[in-house]
Amino acid sequence: MIEKKAEGIVAKPPDTEKKSTIKKYRNQIWILVTIFLNFIYLYWRIRYTLPFGYGVISLTIGIALIIVEVMGAIESLVHYYNMNKIENPPLPEVPLEMFPDVDVYIATYTEPLDLLYKTINACNHLEYPDKSKIHIYLCDDGRRPEARELAEKMGITYLDRPDNKGAKAGNLNHAMSKSSSPLILTLDADMIPRRILLMRMVPYFVDAWIKNQTRDEKDQIKMGFIQSPQTFYNPDLFQYFLYSENRIPNEQDYFYKDIQVARNRSNSVIYGGSNTLISREALESIGGFYEDAITEDFATGMLLQKADYRCYAINEELASGLSPTDFPNLIQQRIRWARGCIQTGRKMHILLTKGLSIAQKAIYWASVWYWYAPIKRLIYIMSPIMFATFGFMVIKTDLKQILIFWLPMYISSTISLRMMSQEIRTTKWTNIYETAMFPFMLFPVLKEFFGISLKKFKVTNKSGVDTDRTGNLLYGLPFMLFILLSVIGVFNIIYMILASGSMGPIVILFWLIVNLFNLVMAMFFVMGRRYHRTSERVVLSEPAVIYTKYQGQFSCQTMDMSEGGLALFLEEAIFIDDEHEVKIAVTTDTYHAEVQAKVAHIDELTDGWKYAFRITDFNESKDEYMQILYDRVHTLPKSLHASHSTFDDLRLNIVRRTQPVVYFNRKSPRIMMDEYLQLSTGGTIHVINFNFQYFVTDSEQLDEYFTCELPNGVTLTCEFIKQLRNGSSLCRVTNIEEIYQDATQMKLLTEWANQSKVQLQKEEVVDDTNNLVNDVLGGYDEK
Repeated sequence: MIEKKAEGIVAKPPDTEKKSTIKKYRNQIWILVTIFLNFIYLYWRIRYTLPFGYGVISLTIGIALIIVEVMGAIESLVHYYNMNKIENPPLPEVPLEMFPDVDVYIATYTEPLDLLYKTINACNHLEYPDKSKIHIYLCDDGRRPEARELAEKMGITYLDRPDNKGAKAGNLNHAMSKSSSPLILTLDADMIPRRILLMRMVPYFVDAWIKNQTRDEKDQIKMGFIQSPQTFYNPDLFQYFLYSENRIPNEQDYFYKDIQVARNRSNSVIYGGSNTLISREALESIGGFYEDAITEDFATGMLLQKADYRCYAINEELASGLSPTDFPNLIQQRIRWARGCIQTGRKMHILLTKGLSIAQKAIYWASVWYWYAPIKRLIYIMSPIMFATFGFMVIKTDLKQILIFWLPMYISSTISLRMMSQEIRTTKWTNIYETAMFPFMLFPVLKEFFGISLKKFKVTNKSGVDTDRTGNLLYGLPFMLFILLSVIGVFNIIYMILASGSMGPIVILFWLIVNLFNLVMAMFFVMGRRYHRTSERVVLSEPAVIYTKYQGQFSCQTMDMSEGGLALFLEEAIFIDDEHEVKIAVTTDTYHAEVQAKVAHIDELTDGWKYAFRITDFNESKDEYMQILYDRVHTLPKSLHASHSTFDDLRLNIVRRTQPVVYFNRKSPRIMMDEYLQLSTGGTIHVINFNFQYFVTDSEQLDEYFTCELPNGVTLTCEFIKQLRNGSSLCRVTNIEEIYQDATQMKLLTEWANQSKVQLQKEEVVDDTNNLVNDVLGGYDEK
């Protein structure tokens, strides 16, 4: 086996294919074992554990618990079926001259113009064999003059309509009536496409057209759409509020990168509404985007598959957007998704409709059932509480039977989820997500179940973060109640075990503790966390150059960038007056941007210096700068860190919520040194740290004004400022501006300072930072 790489032909390791085959069969065997254990468990639960004879309440709770367990098992079975054989279609190689015209629809309603600018800018940079074939439309249901002006300024077509009939679907259908390209790319207003997006999606359609030329009509490939993942350049609320932005992937990654791709097998990929390339012919055959549901994307995709159109999901990240930045908007978004999917499932009669295969019906049923998670979570939380706190029998069994029937099933199911999700999701995190959301989605889901449908909805607010806002404790009231009831139950079970001498109730104790952990994490989640920057910083390493007015230029490397600034890595300290602007040029393989900036923060690293700058002027490079920032795969985690335990989750949240945050705003490099300088009046002065504008000395009896000379001949005129608490003295270099404007003198001063630091570094490593540091400036973001 060989594979082609950019640098030539490279042989694969000889055991790669063998290991892949072994892993495949291992997974299949494990799944079969898990399914078998689930069947055994459910048979035991239904046949032997219902609490008959313990009253109506006990029996009702017992039956409700079994129902959600059975339904959950069916959902898992459907998931295992999909994940057992993942079909990720390879990118076809097709002639570039066959790439057709493409219409790009950016759907907007109330989104801010700066958000629209980034999306339009990225669309204008899309790569294509013939860029004149890309037709970009801003579809504005807000009918805003400023949005029209933005579209005209950026050279794209602005579309509006007299009403908002059909909501987003109606908006897109209106755009279809004003355009004619055979392929349509739908983008939400915040989704910023990578420049390669069309080059990664169009070939699937072209390949199908080429193959259809030699096929009979009944054998032709009817391409419906290609769905790429919806990823996000900012941490989602679970990542950010739980201090886990460097520990866990985005909550939606599991759906778009695992579940969606697994649905290729049965042609049941869900149309996600954005980052999707769709066939116009396919859309026209079903009457356009479906308007009679609040989740038009879910319904439209299902109709395409009923019409026998082939739909694929790929797992390559081709666009990224802005995840909700506050809890109310997250709730609003998830309620809309839940009610829309349940509503669509009811209108489409999923299980009875014609045109869908049995596998497709089962998978779409599982998609709808998923949104009943709030009911399921309530039952899972209340069941042990009803027994331990209120004394109602829920499951009639003993410890021995639980260890025989429940424990193997629980362990195998937990391992299966992590194994099949490619380390993106675990049972623990699924429970946390569902627990955090269920109190707020319970009643809307029940309303939709009983046919009380949501007719109108609010668009998710994408106006960015509010740095003054934290969590609302009112959201925590449901969790406080359940935590209280669970704690009472825990003490009751412990007393029961001690009083009876029997370990029988220990499984209920385990159940309560697991629920308690989920509730505490949910409580942490709704407590929120203050945002410290107004725009996201992206970790990236690209070559950069700093151009100064007096000292020439300095080559460096970017560390991170944001819309407000950037951080650069320099091997040696340099002095840049924070009142003076510098020009910074950043160059990638594709883009080049030059911006004006001022120093905002300087920090010493183990192997160099971090210089953070605040951008003051984009110098007509804003388009390119934004592309450097967003035309890339985001740097947030792609998988779970296996080393982080449940204890780590709790410890991290407790420590980070109680530890003080220290803000550093040092704008000159503080260089620790051990240097003796000659005074003009005779004698020496001992310098222990130096930052070009000031220095600290432990020498005594200083004059108010004095002059000292460096070994290389540079003269410093100095002023005594004040005595410090540790007995040392702070002095100011009064002629630094004069030296700064003399390139030769400044070079000598810089060389001396860095040589002095290096000499000390060999002898002693200094670390005087013990507090938690929140580097607000990162690159730099204005509040």
